[in-house]
Amino acid sequence: MFRKAERRKAKLRLAITGPAGSGKTYGALTLAQGLGGRIAMIDTENGSGDLYADMCDYDVETLSAPYSIQKYLAAIHEAEASGYDVLIIDSLSHAWAGEGGLLDVHQHLTQSMKSGNSYAAWNKITPMHNKLIETMLASSCHIIGTMRSKTDYAQLQNDKGRSEIRKVGLAPVQRDGMDYEFTVVFDLSMDHSVTVSKDRTGLFDGQIFQITQDTGKILKGWLNSGAESIPNAQDIRNTINRLYYGYMELFGQDQTAAQSAMQAITDGRPSREWTQDDMKRLSEDLALRFQKKGVMDEMGEPV
Repeated sequence: MFRKAERRKAKLRLAITGPAGSGKTYGALTLAQGLGGRIAMIDTENGSGDLYADMCDYDVETLSAPYSIQKYLAAIHEAEASGYDVLIIDSLSHAWAGEGGLLDVHQHLTQSMKSGNSYAAWNKITPMHNKLIETMLASSCHIIGTMRSKTDYAQLQNDKGRSEIRKVGLAPVQRDGMDYEFTVVFDLSMDHSVTVSKDRTGLFDGQIFQITQDTGKILKGWLNSGAESIPNAQDIRNTINRLYYGYMELFGQDQTAAQSAMQAITDGRPSREWTQDDMKRLSEDLALRFQKKGVMDEMGEPV
């Protein structure tokens, strides 16, 4: 049935692209402060996520190679279960072009096939890529994803009219079209200025600017200016799936243990009968379990 179109409150889906040294991580953290709330970061940049600890309070989880899609999904679900408001994924490029990323998996699949058919290998890669996109879009967190840009050098004029060689960013290092999945895409240059290649909000049309906390506040105002979001059947399914994947990650992909834990919270009722209160209690229970697991991991004791 058709209904009148109405913009509703939403979570941010923002991509920040740029060459190395353009300030993607710094910009993401600055913007996240403007959005407000608890901030988490998935760091694939060899621990560089800790370098900005004096900027603000945030928590970081470092991913090391292989950069499998499963690791990204597990970290996203953990952030959701722990109740973070903003999740920075720094960076999404490793999920595509890093060691153990999708291009790496594609190469190994192609080599393992008797026919060596690279096109057939994409049939296995595409669902994994789509799963990452779906998980980000369905997340209960504001998502800020950074992507490295392929770089080149160009002869440009400076503000004094003189020619100079500058490093410039080209297409982001990710699967073609990945940037289209985001609501807003900020492209950073080496002087940290932003041009906007995609903007469904209409807030930054034709502007060139630098990211400040006010940028996050402006986006938050737009996100919250819509009508109250009413969860539909798909929203509820997404929430249930998110919770299920969270418990699966917690119990080392043990399906029986994950289901038993969830049934204990929901009095054994099937998921189609769960209420919003049930899902709230599951989220709180999952966050507490992850918190306890993290403490035990740090102590070096079995969990």
